[in-house]
Amino acid sequence: MDPRHLIEVFGTVGLVAIIFAETGLLLGFFLPGDSLLFTAGLLCAPGVSDPVHLNLALVLPGVFVAAVAGAQTGYLIGQRAGPALFRRPDSRLFKREYVDRAEEFFARGGSRAVVLARFVPVVRTFLNPAAGMARMPVRQFTTANLVGALLWAGGVTVAGYGLGKSVPNVDRYLLPIVAVIGVLSVMPIAVEVRRNRRATKG
Repeated sequence: MDPRHLIEVFGTVGLVAIIFAETGLLLGFFLPGDSLLFTAGLLCAPGVSDPVHLNLALVLPGVFVAAVAGAQTGYLIGQRAGPALFRRPDSRLFKREYVDRAEEFFARGGSRAVVLARFVPVVRTFLNPAAGMARMPVRQFTTANLVGALLWAGGVTVAGYGLGKSVPNVDRYLLPIVAVIGVLSVMPIAVEVRRNRRATKG
């Protein structure tokens, strides 16, 4: 699941497909969306010595459209098949706790939750179907979806591009950078799990 390797093998088309799958298909929750976007942005930057190089003019609109389309697909899945799908028992990949976490996140904030969930791995995959299952108005969800996709897909990609453009040879340190991004991206989940454990003990 090394982001650079995925980009090297599958290119921009693969990048777009992975972003769509992570945000739209329930089985895509394990894909490295944050680190993939950041790495793609970095590999678009001029002066990066890595042999893999992407075109920002293609990557930015591609990941934005993929993020929007993925979330809308997830919403439709929840709207049409949610109740039956979300009642299924735990399996190796599908855990009821993922659904519960997404539903709780959604219940707290509505549109705001749809935007913020973009930055929380796993939750961003399951919250979209949860919104569809809860019959969140389509217009409201779509507006929040567009804002969230712009901030997440666009913002994280541009952040990677900015770092690659401003720091010479930063691609040499890509592995530790991706590792830091991975840790930062799972911190909200870790904080939530710890909070729930404290509440249970209390």
